[in-house]
Amino acid sequence: MTTREKDQAIALSALFQAAELVATLAKTGQVNQEQLTPLLDSVLILDAPNTCDIYGGEWEWSTQLQQGKQLCKKTLGNDRNSVDPDIIRYALSVLHLEAKLSKDKTMLSTVGTKLGNLVRQRDHFDSSTHANIIAAMSGLYQDTLSNLSFRIQVQGDSRFLQQGHIAEQVRAILLSGVRAAILWRQLGGRRWHFIFKRKALLHALETR
Repeated sequence: MTTREKDQAIALSALFQAAELVATLAKTGQVNQEQLTPLLDSVLILDAPNTCDIYGGEWEWSTQLQQGKQLCKKTLGNDRNSVDPDIIRYALSVLHLEAKLSKDKTMLSTVGTKLGNLVRQRDHFDSSTHANIIAAMSGLYQDTLSNLSFRIQVQGDSRFLQQGHIAEQVRAILLSGVRAAILWRQLGGRRWHFIFKRKALLHALETR
Protein backbone atom coordinates (compact mmCIF):
# COMPACT_ATOMS: atom_id res chain seq x y z
CA MET A 1 0.00 0.00 0.00
CA THR A 2 1.37 3.41 -0.96
CA THR A 3 0.88 6.63 0.97
CA ARG A 4 -1.26 7.90 -1.90
CA GLU A 5 -3.58 4.88 -1.71
CA LYS A 6 -3.93 5.39 2.04
CA ASP A 7 -4.79 9.05 1.49
CA GLN A 8 -7.28 8.12 -1.23
CA ALA A 9 -8.90 5.68 1.21
CA ILE A 10 -9.27 8.51 3.75
CA ALA A 11 -10.94 10.74 1.16
CA LEU A 12 -13.33 7.96 0.11
CA SER A 13 -14.19 7.18 3.73
CA ALA A 14 -15.17 10.82 4.25
CA LEU A 15 -17.18 10.82 1.02
CA PHE A 16 -19.17 7.72 1.99
CA GLN A 17 -19.72 8.98 5.52
CA ALA A 18 -21.20 12.19 4.11
CA ALA A 19 -23.40 10.17 1.75
CA GLU A 20 -24.66 8.00 4.63
CA LEU A 21 -25.43 11.01 6.83
CA VAL A 22 -27.42 12.66 4.04
CA ALA A 23 -29.42 9.47 3.47
CA THR A 24 -30.16 9.02 7.18
CA LEU A 25 -30.97 12.67 7.82
CA ALA A 26 -33.35 12.80 4.86
CA LYS A 27 -35.21 9.71 6.03
CA THR A 28 -35.21 10.15 9.82
CA GLY A 29 -34.48 13.80 10.55
CA GLN A 30 -31.62 12.64 12.80
CA VAL A 31 -27.85 12.84 12.42
CA ASN A 32 -25.02 11.31 14.42
CA GLN A 33 -23.07 14.27 15.81
CA GLU A 34 -19.85 12.28 16.29
CA GLN A 35 -19.90 11.35 12.61
CA LEU A 36 -20.97 14.84 11.52
CA THR A 37 -18.35 16.88 13.38
CA PRO A 38 -15.19 15.67 11.55
CA LEU A 39 -16.91 16.19 8.20
CA LEU A 40 -17.93 19.78 8.90
CA ASP A 41 -14.54 20.47 10.50
CA SER A 42 -12.86 19.31 7.28
CA VAL A 43 -14.67 21.92 5.20
CA LEU A 44 -12.92 24.67 7.16
CA ILE A 45 -9.43 23.14 7.14
CA LEU A 46 -8.00 24.88 4.12
CA ASP A 47 -4.34 24.06 4.68
CA ALA A 48 -3.14 20.83 6.31
CA PRO A 49 0.32 19.20 6.23
CA ASN A 50 -1.16 15.85 5.22
CA THR A 51 -4.47 14.17 4.42
CA CYS A 52 -5.12 12.49 7.76
CA ASP A 53 -4.79 15.83 9.57
CA ILE A 54 -7.90 17.06 7.74
CA TYR A 55 -9.88 14.38 9.59
CA GLY A 56 -8.37 14.42 13.07
CA GLY A 57 -4.82 13.18 12.60
CA GLU A 58 -2.89 9.94 12.17
CA TRP A 59 -4.45 8.19 15.15
CA GLU A 60 -7.95 9.66 14.95
CA TRP A 61 -9.08 9.67 11.32
CA SER A 62 -9.90 5.94 11.25
CA THR A 63 -12.15 6.30 14.31
CA GLN A 64 -13.76 9.56 13.18
CA LEU A 65 -14.49 8.16 9.72
CA GLN A 66 -15.26 4.61 10.86
CA GLN A 67 -18.79 4.55 9.43
CA GLY A 68 -17.72 5.82 6.04
CA LYS A 69 -14.76 3.47 6.00
CA GLN A 70 -16.98 0.43 6.60
CA LEU A 71 -19.48 1.52 3.95
CA CYS A 72 -16.73 2.08 1.42
CA LYS A 73 -15.26 -1.38 2.13
CA LYS A 74 -18.66 -2.98 1.63
CA THR A 75 -19.28 -1.06 -1.60
CA LEU A 76 -15.90 -1.95 -3.10
CA GLY A 77 -15.95 -5.49 -1.74
CA ASN A 78 -18.39 -8.36 -2.02
CA ASP A 79 -21.05 -6.91 0.27
CA ARG A 80 -22.33 -4.09 -1.92
CA ASN A 81 -25.93 -5.33 -1.80
CA SER A 82 -26.03 -4.63 1.93
CA VAL A 83 -25.40 -0.91 1.37
CA ASP A 84 -28.39 1.41 0.98
CA PRO A 85 -28.51 2.25 -2.77
CA ASP A 86 -29.15 5.90 -1.89
CA ILE A 87 -25.76 6.06 -0.16
CA ILE A 88 -23.97 4.83 -3.27
CA ARG A 89 -26.03 7.19 -5.44
CA TYR A 90 -25.17 10.20 -3.28
CA ALA A 91 -21.47 9.31 -3.22
CA LEU A 92 -21.31 8.99 -7.02
CA SER A 93 -23.43 12.13 -7.44
CA VAL A 94 -21.07 14.15 -5.25
CA LEU A 95 -18.12 12.97 -7.35
CA HIS A 96 -19.96 14.07 -10.49
CA LEU A 97 -20.85 17.43 -8.96
CA GLU A 98 -17.22 18.02 -7.95
CA ALA A 99 -16.11 17.22 -11.50
CA LYS A 100 -18.45 19.97 -12.73
CA LEU A 101 -17.10 22.37 -10.12
CA SER A 102 -13.47 21.64 -11.01
CA LYS A 103 -14.11 22.88 -14.55
CA ASP A 104 -15.65 26.18 -13.41
CA LYS A 105 -12.67 28.28 -12.35
CA THR A 106 -14.78 31.31 -11.49
CA MET A 107 -16.98 29.30 -9.15
CA LEU A 108 -13.95 27.62 -7.61
CA SER A 109 -12.53 31.03 -6.80
CA THR A 110 -15.84 32.14 -5.31
CA VAL A 111 -16.03 29.01 -3.16
CA GLY A 112 -12.49 29.61 -1.92
CA THR A 113 -13.27 33.19 -0.93
CA LYS A 114 -16.47 32.19 0.86
CA LEU A 115 -14.68 29.41 2.73
CA GLY A 116 -12.12 31.92 3.97
CA ASN A 117 -14.96 34.02 5.35
CA LEU A 118 -16.49 30.93 6.94
CA VAL A 119 -13.26 30.11 8.76
CA ARG A 120 -13.36 33.54 10.39
CA GLN A 121 -17.00 32.97 11.37
CA ARG A 122 -16.16 29.57 12.83
CA ASP A 123 -13.42 31.12 14.95
CA HIS A 124 -16.06 33.46 16.38
CA PHE A 125 -18.53 30.67 17.23
CA ASP A 126 -15.77 28.19 18.12
CA SER A 127 -17.52 25.23 16.46
CA SER A 128 -18.17 24.04 12.92
CA THR A 129 -21.44 22.45 14.09
CA HIS A 130 -22.91 25.70 15.44
CA ALA A 131 -26.28 26.41 13.79
CA ASN A 132 -24.97 29.68 12.33
CA ILE A 133 -22.01 27.95 10.71
CA ILE A 134 -24.19 25.18 9.30
CA ALA A 135 -26.52 27.83 7.89
CA ALA A 136 -23.54 29.62 6.34
CA MET A 137 -22.26 26.38 4.77
CA SER A 138 -25.74 25.74 3.42
CA GLY A 139 -25.84 29.25 1.96
CA LEU A 140 -22.45 28.73 0.32
CA TYR A 141 -23.72 25.51 -1.27
CA GLN A 142 -26.89 27.22 -2.50
CA ASP A 143 -25.05 30.22 -3.92
CA THR A 144 -22.52 28.14 -5.83
CA LEU A 145 -22.90 24.39 -6.28
CA SER A 146 -26.68 24.53 -6.60
CA ASN A 147 -26.22 26.64 -9.72
CA LEU A 148 -24.23 24.06 -11.65
CA SER A 149 -25.88 22.13 -14.46
CA PHE A 150 -25.99 18.99 -12.32
CA ARG A 151 -27.91 19.00 -9.05
CA ILE A 152 -28.06 16.25 -6.44
CA GLN A 153 -31.60 15.03 -5.81
CA VAL A 154 -32.05 14.13 -2.15
CA GLN A 155 -34.87 11.69 -1.46
CA GLY A 156 -36.44 11.12 1.93
CA ASP A 157 -39.35 12.03 4.17
CA SER A 158 -40.81 15.39 3.16
CA ARG A 159 -41.77 16.06 6.78
CA PHE A 160 -38.07 16.39 7.53
CA LEU A 161 -36.73 17.79 4.27
CA GLN A 162 -39.19 20.69 4.40
CA GLN A 163 -37.80 21.79 7.76
CA GLY A 164 -35.35 24.63 7.22
CA HIS A 165 -32.69 23.54 9.70
CA ILE A 166 -32.66 19.98 8.33
CA ALA A 167 -32.37 21.21 4.75
CA GLU A 168 -29.43 23.35 5.89
CA GLN A 169 -27.76 20.34 7.49
CA VAL A 170 -28.21 18.31 4.31
CA ARG A 171 -26.55 21.01 2.19
CA ALA A 172 -23.72 21.44 4.71
CA ILE A 173 -23.06 17.69 4.67
CA LEU A 174 -23.10 17.64 0.87
CA LEU A 175 -20.53 20.44 0.96
CA SER A 176 -18.34 18.25 3.16
CA GLY A 177 -18.77 15.47 0.62
CA VAL A 178 -17.58 17.80 -2.13
CA ARG A 179 -14.58 18.63 0.08
CA ALA A 180 -13.76 14.91 0.21
CA ALA A 181 -14.31 14.57 -3.54
CA ILE A 182 -11.91 17.46 -4.23
CA LEU A 183 -9.34 15.74 -2.04
CA TRP A 184 -9.91 12.43 -3.86
CA ARG A 185 -9.30 14.11 -7.23
CA GLN A 186 -6.23 16.02 -5.97
CA LEU A 187 -4.79 12.70 -4.82
CA GLY A 188 -5.20 11.27 -8.30
CA GLY A 189 -8.47 9.44 -7.64
CA ARG A 190 -10.68 8.67 -10.63
CA ARG A 191 -14.00 6.84 -11.09
CA TRP A 192 -12.31 4.00 -12.99
CA HIS A 193 -10.19 3.28 -9.91
CA PHE A 194 -13.31 1.75 -8.31
CA ILE A 195 -12.92 -1.08 -10.81
CA PHE A 196 -9.25 -1.33 -11.74
CA LYS A 197 -7.72 -0.32 -8.39
CA ARG A 198 -10.42 -1.86 -6.23
CA LYS A 199 -8.13 -4.38 -4.51
CA ALA A 200 -5.51 -1.75 -3.69
CA LEU A 201 -8.16 0.58 -2.25
CA LEU A 202 -9.68 -2.23 -0.21
CA HIS A 203 -6.25 -3.09 1.21
CA ALA A 204 -5.76 0.58 2.18
CA LEU A 205 -9.20 0.67 3.82
CA GLU A 206 -8.41 -2.45 5.83
CA THR A 207 -5.14 -0.96 7.11
CA ARG A 208 -5.21 1.75 9.74
